[in-house]
Amino acid sequence: MNHLNDKQIIFVGGKGGVGKSTSSAALALAFSRAGQKTLIVSTDPAHNLGDIFHTKIGHQQKKLADQLWGIEINPEHESKRYIESVKDNLKGLVKSRMVEEVHRQIDMASASPGADEAALFDRIVSIILDESENFDKIIFDTAPTGHTIRLLTLPELMSVWIDGMIERRKKINDNYTQLLNDGEPIEDPIYEVLQKRKQKFTSVREIILDGSRTGFTFVLIPERLPIMETAGAVKQLDKYHLHIKTLIVNKVLPAHADGEFLQKRRTQEQDYLQQIERTFPKQALIHVPLFEEDVSNMEKLSIFADQLWQELREETKV
Repeated sequence: MNHLNDKQIIFVGGKGGVGKSTSSAALALAFSRAGQKTLIVSTDPAHNLGDIFHTKIGHQQKKLADQLWGIEINPEHESKRYIESVKDNLKGLVKSRMVEEVHRQIDMASASPGADEAALFDRIVSIILDESENFDKIIFDTAPTGHTIRLLTLPELMSVWIDGMIERRKKINDNYTQLLNDGEPIEDPIYEVLQKRKQKFTSVREIILDGSRTGFTFVLIPERLPIMETAGAVKQLDKYHLHIKTLIVNKVLPAHADGEFLQKRRTQEQDYLQQIERTFPKQALIHVPLFEEDVSNMEKLSIFADQLWQELREETKV
């Protein structure tokens, strides 16, 4: 049985060049045409959504079609916003003569590896927590596979990190209480900020791990490298209890495609399709044909969406 129809939040991943963004857009369009209010969010720095829908999409919601809205998260913009929010959180928590040095340290940290991903994840968390009540479907079009894995495993990693920070802060507070405050508990704004961050990450982690609410799908094509990469991603995400239940097998040669060249390609493709079935016995497979032309406008995207919707409905009947 297909698991995408029932999910409110769907993450779409895959190797670069397999049609991941187009599949995400078609999926979002299919759900919106079925009467479900849908938000599609691009976390891929390449940002193909605007090109697919022939409109400029920014970091705020933009209406793309009836019942369909889109956002393209800009990692640089989010990183700056995230750093400013950190500075705001520290206002009043450090002495005025230390503010400049603290800000300098924060700015240095913002240039470190992983800072953009942390900021990106913070925006994703906000979208999930703030928009879930406003949309029937939220679809995340993620960057190529390695980035997707890092992004989806961040809730667990960040929770461990924040737990460590909270524990260290608690020990500091306990020491101050014993030495300076006659045993009376002290108020610690930084401790409160950390607790709020922990609660935020815990909430979104519960949503992401909730199999009845959140689904994951990868897009691949019947070729050797995409199959290998997808198999590795499925195995790695399983370790974090993030289970890929659906795969979109894109660009499958249609039966009516003829010619000696295509026949040789089809023979090889059949081997790969069989390999996909053997490699992913637990996943529902949605097959999408290779279209005669690029999906370059709304009419062609609608054809793609109709094909996906038909496959989704067929899988649901199984």
